[in-house]
Amino acid sequence: MFFAAISAAAGAASKDDDFLAAREAFRIGDSRKLALYAKRLDGHVLEPYVLYWRLRQRLEEISPEEIRGFLAANKDTPLSERLRRDWLKQLGKNQQWDLFDAELPTLISQDIEITCYSLQSRIRLDPQALREARPLWFVARDLPESCNPLFGALVAEQRLSTDDLWTRIRLALEAGQVGLARHVAGFLPAAQAPDSRLLSLISSNPAGYLDKQNFELKSRAGRETTMFSVYRLARTSPPQAAAHWSKLESRFSEEERAYVWGLIAYFGAMRHSADTLSWYSRAGNNLSDLQLAWKARAALRARNWPEVLAAIDAMTRESADASWRYWKARALKAAGRDDEAIALLKPLAGEFNFYGQLAVEELGGTVTSPAAAFKASAEDVRAMGELPGIRRALALYRLDLRLDAAREWLWAIRDFDDKQLLTAAGFALRNNIYDRAINTADKTVDLHDFNLRYLAPYRDVLKARSEELGLDEAWVYGLIRQESRFQADVKSHVGASGLMQLMPATAKWVARKLGLKDWRWSEVTEVDTNVSLGTYYLRHVYDTLDSHPVLASAAYNAGPGRARAWRPDTAIEGAAYAETIPFNETRDYVKRVMSNATYYAHVLGQKAHSLKQRLGTIGPRSRGREPALGDTP
Repeated sequence: MFFAAISAAAGAASKDDDFLAAREAFRIGDSRKLALYAKRLDGHVLEPYVLYWRLRQRLEEISPEEIRGFLAANKDTPLSERLRRDWLKQLGKNQQWDLFDAELPTLISQDIEITCYSLQSRIRLDPQALREARPLWFVARDLPESCNPLFGALVAEQRLSTDDLWTRIRLALEAGQVGLARHVAGFLPAAQAPDSRLLSLISSNPAGYLDKQNFELKSRAGRETTMFSVYRLARTSPPQAAAHWSKLESRFSEEERAYVWGLIAYFGAMRHSADTLSWYSRAGNNLSDLQLAWKARAALRARNWPEVLAAIDAMTRESADASWRYWKARALKAAGRDDEAIALLKPLAGEFNFYGQLAVEELGGTVTSPAAAFKASAEDVRAMGELPGIRRALALYRLDLRLDAAREWLWAIRDFDDKQLLTAAGFALRNNIYDRAINTADKTVDLHDFNLRYLAPYRDVLKARSEELGLDEAWVYGLIRQESRFQADVKSHVGASGLMQLMPATAKWVARKLGLKDWRWSEVTEVDTNVSLGTYYLRHVYDTLDSHPVLASAAYNAGPGRARAWRPDTAIEGAAYAETIPFNETRDYVKRVMSNATYYAHVLGQKAHSLKQRLGTIGPRSRGREPALGDTP
């Protein structure tokens, strides 16, 4: 029996090695080796991947019957969707429209490349379908080759005006896509196109161009070039840009003046410039949702509730977001319109997120974790592990192929009801796949289990280190949940590693502070080591930022210098500070960490603190120099 177990383990390891070798053979395009490993992996749980790779290598010559055979046999894997998408792109490229049209309805989710191929096909039979391509024109990024015939047709049939061409040039320049702006300008008559060389120079040195004051403003190209230089400067110095534009704007149309002021105000809001609302007032009403969102944030910093309300009311799609529903309710309360505020807060209070928690407290309630309404049986959890998709995901996790594993898992659970989701989350927990357990439990709609949503693994290590350093354990858990979902060996695309996602420089700095003379980076994914280094650094930023968890959370994600620079001139509530963080990632991060901490307090049996108490008040910037230690990490 003992030797049989050893033999089985060795056989499984050999198959794993064969699978990884097959994967590498596909990556380098070695079809001979791939065929060899395919024979060895016949009947293996991950055999569909090998079959997919072999088909993918022959996609241009393969028969529709062979592809459809794979799709039918593997419809319970995400590989079927991947192969169908690959095939549709090949069919579109080859203009095999009959086959393309027959297969397109079976695709679950399209991307922009396939959308453009689909429109190409439809236009053959219905020329009026070309009008559906028009919205794609107003996208501020380079689009796939499949979209270019549509744009050519729009121009040829005069369905894009000169203003439409300039609108996309503006969008490209706003996004810093000078190459795309140059490409779009190619649709203009040569004499009307902007100087692409000058645009490139302005992109790197807008102040230099503006200081020369050698502006050609008679042509549209000249005016657009000068406007580009102003809002390009506004990215780094809104006050300087505003000063230049104040001298120039009289020579521009009303629309052009408002357009540039809107961009100056937008960049000013992200840099928390004191004159932001004044600049917005000069921009008029033709603002995008993004500009309006930052107008609302600037008004929050200034505690100007009428402007907060006006900005949110002017939004189109963004106003449905939880953040703007909450802040609109607060603005309505400030205006004495309590009934309208309560009507917004009540449904929001039923949402398990940062603003849902704040809404509960605004209504006078206390944030609690709902009682678990369902508990899967051991047999149900075991049976979940027998599903083919879950088995493949488990095998891929074992091989540390996390991206493919997550795709398999998500595909397997895509149609699950709440009970099935909680059962799958329980299976993931049983196998120590903490990120899948949390994310799967997070998907439930009516039945919830917050002990799965807010897992607390490694409690012995985290509790000891939190108590030793005087840190709130719920906050530490909330931060790690956001950083790594408790994946001890996970590595980010920027090089951060482990539970607390430490960067090499930060880990080295803390190791030196702790006197770890033999410290090696290879140790960073060890749980004890990672938590020791991470909590020490968290305590450091906490101490240097007024012992404030909101500031320390922002510092942990974006660096102490930035968290310090984002402090207001006068004290504001913590929720307003979090909402006005300029970096999208950090803004979302801080909200989630603080929301997590509130729920973890319940899970860990701590004395409850309201989210508003945790957020507190953010005091103004120090007039003196705050300690710089730790800014480098």
